[in-house]
Amino acid sequence: MQQQELYYKEALKLGQKEYRARTAKNEDPYLPILDEMIPPESSNGGIRLGVIQIPVMNIVGTKTAGRTNAFAANFMPLLDESTEFADKWEALYRSHLSEGIRDPIKVYEYMNRFYVEEGNKRVSVLKYCNAYSIPADVIRIMPEPSDDEAVQLYYEFVEFNRYTKINFIEFTKRGSYRELLRAMGKPFDEWWSVDDQRRLSSAYYYFEQAYRQSGGDKLKTTVSDAMLSYIQIYGYTELLHAGEAEIRINLKKMWEEIALKEQSEEIELKTDPAEGKGKKPSVLERVFDIKPDKLKVAFIYDVVPEKSGWVSDHERGRVHAQTVLGDRVDTSVYIEESNEYLLTALERAINDGNKLIFTTSPRMLRQSLRVAVEHPEVVIMNCSLNISHRYVRTYYTRMYEVKFILGALAGSLTKSGRLGYVCDYPIYGQIAGINAFALGAQMANPRAKVFLEWSSVKGAKEAALSLNRQHIHIISSQDTAKYSEDDRNSFGLSHIGHDKTDLLAVPVWKWGVYYERILRGMLDSTIKDEYDNSNRALNYYWGMSAGVVDIEYAPSLPLASRRYADFFRDSLIHSVGTPFLTPFYTQSGEIIGSRQRELSLEQIIRMDYLVENVIGSIPTYDELTPVGKATVDMVGINQAKAGVKEEEKL
Repeated sequence: MQQQELYYKEALKLGQKEYRARTAKNEDPYLPILDEMIPPESSNGGIRLGVIQIPVMNIVGTKTAGRTNAFAANFMPLLDESTEFADKWEALYRSHLSEGIRDPIKVYEYMNRFYVEEGNKRVSVLKYCNAYSIPADVIRIMPEPSDDEAVQLYYEFVEFNRYTKINFIEFTKRGSYRELLRAMGKPFDEWWSVDDQRRLSSAYYYFEQAYRQSGGDKLKTTVSDAMLSYIQIYGYTELLHAGEAEIRINLKKMWEEIALKEQSEEIELKTDPAEGKGKKPSVLERVFDIKPDKLKVAFIYDVVPEKSGWVSDHERGRVHAQTVLGDRVDTSVYIEESNEYLLTALERAINDGNKLIFTTSPRMLRQSLRVAVEHPEVVIMNCSLNISHRYVRTYYTRMYEVKFILGALAGSLTKSGRLGYVCDYPIYGQIAGINAFALGAQMANPRAKVFLEWSSVKGAKEAALSLNRQHIHIISSQDTAKYSEDDRNSFGLSHIGHDKTDLLAVPVWKWGVYYERILRGMLDSTIKDEYDNSNRALNYYWGMSAGVVDIEYAPSLPLASRRYADFFRDSLIHSVGTPFLTPFYTQSGEIIGSRQRELSLEQIIRMDYLVENVIGSIPTYDELTPVGKATVDMVGINQAKAGVKEEEKL
């Protein structure tokens, strides 16, 4: 009995220590009481989940005030060793050591935290023993739907829990539950088997041990947040087969990626090229006329340039940069159309001595991230936007600026007020392009309506034909020419008739200028300095002011229309105008902004709504083509990653 009393005494000391610490901070030293947090009548409408295993660490309080003073806030006892309570605690502890605690407790779950109605001492003993889980008869109380971030995140958890029955995964950012399922290769609405649950539970357990041993307890990032980052880099299958030691090694390599999740603003946008001072040659280089080694640069394409307008544009950009910079750089091309062998192509580029690698499609992001973690000495840049990864820099253009000009031009030319817009993918940056076009058209013609179609759903040709069938002929289509026969002329702003297409104006990607400036930044260490002086993910998001995107007019476009468009072009080049001046309205009637102010770039990038004069919707994940799904997996907006539209859920 003496040894058992020692255990209660140790538990009592832990409770007293917690009590003193919280009292010193003017915090409540006792267990939280659910009935004091929400109206007791809310419990009557709870959802009975039955008897399930729940994480002991998520049991945080009691349902009623009856026993709260017997426990400190950490569930350790506070009553004296001579009390009947202490004897019962001791007896329960002995029972747990000999045969385990099997009888389920009764709890209420609110916001994925559990409040005990029956079984407080059992919870106390199990917390003292560092138990992982306990069987519990659970009643779930749903919070009222609201715009509160925590409530919306909880509703995402409930959706995840419904199909998986997993309740120990807890994220801090919206969209993460679906990101996890996507990274695991699991559909959103698939019921999990017991084996599925056991595999994830086992992987989570070993990852948690490795994460905490690596210092994860010092971070605000949850174990689940860190595990998602790990899976996005190394893959779920590799996590299932990795031991603690291997996980710890990999965690050490990617630690900055995990620490990044603590930042309230994970992404740092570079809106214009930094002016480098120029790297001066060393004394030895000047005395002996030693020329510095060439900067070796690799460009990775996922298709040959002859088959893709997008890749062809990047290839012309590479050639331009190589020509301008001459013997200061040595650029080379690696083409790998299969995702299965993309990692091999990246490793080959590194083994060939390249110190800077451009991966020119967002679909290459996961492989780019994996290689960047394994080779921190190499700079990896992926052509995408709004990616919060510390080890991979991203680069893209503010194409929405050109789309605004095209919209104003289209609005000035239309007689019917009906305009068309064909968009590629529902990814970051593209929604801003749609809205900028629509606002530009509305400014030129207040009655203008923009009818929206998606090439990633119907194909570019069918999307344009669909608009034609609605008697819409002035159409803004894809941002670059495709090389398939169906899509060859489906780009830029055009008047598309039944048997003739007249080009009016086209957006121009100046990748040559972009690559030249990035390479100059590498040569004079500007790029390195930007990385070293930032603890966030770097996104290079340059626009017309940097000369990396522009507009060209067809010869047939009237001079007056050119002058009209040039007025807006000049204002954007000199950063005195903006496509997104508030207030304006969304399709749902929500007002964006209340005064005449510019939206921030972060607000523009993260747009997941369409403005009021757009007729159409953002497609769901299931509606997309396979290529569309692959692209959305990497850089799609959250709404496009959903399997069904919000209105279909209700």
